Amino acid sequence: MTEKLFEKDSYLRRFTATVTRCEEEKDHWVVELDRTAFFPEGGGQPSDRGTLGGAKLLDVRSAKGAVEHLTDAPLAVGQTVEGEIDWERRFDLMQQHTADHLFSALVHRRFGLENIGFHIGEEITHMDFGAEITPVEIDQLELEANRLIFANLPVTVSWPGEEELAGMALRSKKELDELEGPVRVVEIKDVDLCACCGTHVAHTGELGLLKITACQSYKGGVRVFMVAGERAVRLAQREHRQVEAVSGLLSAKQPEIVAAVTRVKNDAAQAHLQLGQLQGQLLGCKAAAYTGENYVVTFEPGLSPEDLRRYALLLCERGAALAAVFSGGEGNYKYALATDGSIDARALGKEMNGLLSGRGGGKPELIQGSLACEQAQIQIFFSQKGYC
Repeated sequence: MTEKLFEKDSYLRRFTATVTRCEEEKDHWVVELDRTAFFPEGGGQPSDRGTLGGAKLLDVRSAKGAVEHLTDAPLAVGQTVEGEIDWERRFDLMQQHTADHLFSALVHRRFGLENIGFHIGEEITHMDFGAEITPVEIDQLELEANRLIFANLPVTVSWPGEEELAGMALRSKKELDELEGPVRVVEIKDVDLCACCGTHVAHTGELGLLKITACQSYKGGVRVFMVAGERAVRLAQREHRQVEAVSGLLSAKQPEIVAAVTRVKNDAAQAHLQLGQLQGQLLGCKAAAYTGENYVVTFEPGLSPEDLRRYALLLCERGAALAAVFSGGEGNYKYALATDGSIDARALGKEMNGLLSGRGGGKPELIQGSLACEQAQIQIFFSQKGYC
């Protein structure tokens, strides 16, 4: 068994311990100590990082009551070593985990929902609840959570006896009989009681800020994404810079950027519509020049797949039995091939694709695709078929 110092003091950054086991495993060593302040991954919280006896700590994991430390170098059994926690990482994880307790407690208090999933990622934390919560309700919960942060409530840890534990109204993701050993209870004063193995801050004020970044439907419930502490500050800084930049590009005050973006979007849609109409007129004029020609094979720069299709059909309307329109550059052509029904476009396209490294398909009267070949090869193909 390993004495778990982190369970009693989340703020312990350095400690000494005796190495009780060291074995090589693949490209690292597995080290056990008689005691440790390094938290092993569990309950949605990642493991600590740091150094141990001069070796780099790669990971920490639980193993039947013991704690295994994965290091990049071996340590001698019986040696007394010093461990030092990566405190910036640890404190960040403490902030995220305590913020989860705070927000989940408010969800439980208001809706009676359990936190059925929780994970602290490298950039963001997510929490899962078993029923939908509306965006307005999420905003209300977020505001309430931050008010409790401002209140700087104490966060304490205890190991109540069986009788005391039986009388506690615990909010926990696990049944108590699934927990190993004495039950460790984390309490946010007047807000939450939860059985938990993780590390937490001592006062809610140390969270600084809790910000919900998004929520989405998930398995019949909702997944809520959150940041707290310094993560929330960095997010606010990054998003403020982006809003400031967009404000400058639009020449609009920051509170007015949504309206400004909406105007730009509407203007762009109108311009796109007008451009499409003009492009249709231009293609109509081009098609008129081929009136009466039975076979048309033409190369036009800058046509979209939609314009390729439209132009090929216009050429057939002008009397072409076959219209093959290409756009692109050497070695990379998009195409549309249309017919008046007298020629099977699919059969012709299949043969062309096979010879000219192409792909595509469609209906007997119209196919579209791409070719990886030169213009001269395309012209030779249609010439040999007698179409130009």
